Amino acid sequence: MIKSKKNEMKMEFDSKSNNEAFARISVAAFASQLDPTIEEIADIKTSVSEAVTNSIIHAYPNRTGLVKIRAILYEDEVEIEVSDNGEGIENIDEAKEPLFTTKCNLERSGMGFTIMENFMDNLKVESIVGLGTKVTMTKKIKKVHN
Repeated sequence: MIKSKKNEMKMEFDSKSNNEAFARISVAAFASQLDPTIEEIADIKTSVSEAVTNSIIHAYPNRTGLVKIRAILYEDEVEIEVSDNGEGIENIDEAKEPLFTTKCNLERSGMGFTIMENFMDNLKVESIVGLGTKVTMTKKIKKVHN
């Protein structure tokens, strides 16, 4: 079944930690057009926060780069892509393991991908070392009928 796109937005910003809240709130506001529950919005905000933080911390460890977000609204679903042109992930399966982190010195928990997988309906991670990473997440918005 082909999904019919209702709306789309794109944004990009510097990989600075103070932009993480901006990204989270912007995507949540955009997704609110589908009339999600408070819990669904919280799941989206948390997942975007984790994906953006991964780009800020891991993609550009010693420099500032760009983080890009693309969000697409469908009839009952939001699809969110968070991408960067950073270092890339050498082993995606290993990176998705709970508690795995390459940044022990920064007290990172290694739970970002696990949180995204649990809060969203689908998670796809694509990465090429030296070229960057794209995380695509989808969340079904259940229609509440009174």
